[in-house]
Amino acid sequence: MNSAVLTTIAATGFTVAFFHAAIPTHWLPFVLVSRARGWSRGKTLAVSVFAGLGHVALTSLLGLVIAWFGFQLGERVGQLFPWIAGGILIVIGLFYFWRQFSGRGVLHHHPPGGHHHESAECGHEHDHSHWDDELKDTALVSDRSGDWAAITGLFTMLTLSPCEGFLPVYLSGVQFGWRGFVILSLILAVGTLAGMLVFTWLTLVGMEKLPVRKIERVEAGLLGVIFTVLGLLLFVFERA
Repeated sequence: MNSAVLTTIAATGFTVAFFHAAIPTHWLPFVLVSRARGWSRGKTLAVSVFAGLGHVALTSLLGLVIAWFGFQLGERVGQLFPWIAGGILIVIGLFYFWRQFSGRGVLHHHPPGGHHHESAECGHEHDHSHWDDELKDTALVSDRSGDWAAITGLFTMLTLSPCEGFLPVYLSGVQFGWRGFVILSLILAVGTLAGMLVFTWLTLVGMEKLPVRKIERVEAGLLGVIFTVLGLLLFVFERA
């Protein structure tokens, strides 16, 4: 039974990480900066991996904090912990539903010096991406002294925007101890880097109108579904 629970949590974690990496904030800036600075595909993908590792590292660090507090709580409540964790996941799912239906969605990541103004030209209403406007006046594309400013800016932008959607997955894996934490951290890294590389590469080779851009608009709702279902599954597994 424990194996089935961990497998379910792991599959959920990979789904969250991969589809979170599919939203344009995780690959479109790399493509736009690459084209503006004349980078090769190989260099663009390498910079994507570099920034992705920072993104994963900070998310894992926050996950470590959640895991530690979870271990302390688990020692106090014992067998009640899966029920508490399931309830928290359902509440988090409802929170994401609220963000989706209230129009807030999941917070966007912005490049250093970039500013986003919602309008009819913005990706919130059409398929046009506001990233073209955000990036054009930043050092990521305008600094011609070298690529270091662009690479550092992309790394900082992604690193300081941890995958908030993966943090509840760490909570659900607390019952498996440090083994569960390590497994989930590896899944976070694989899912995130795979998603970033796949969609960066597809865009670089010419698939401009990727339908995954629409995921950004419904990401909060998808997370709501995922965490609500995961919370209910924890209840089911605990009763079995």
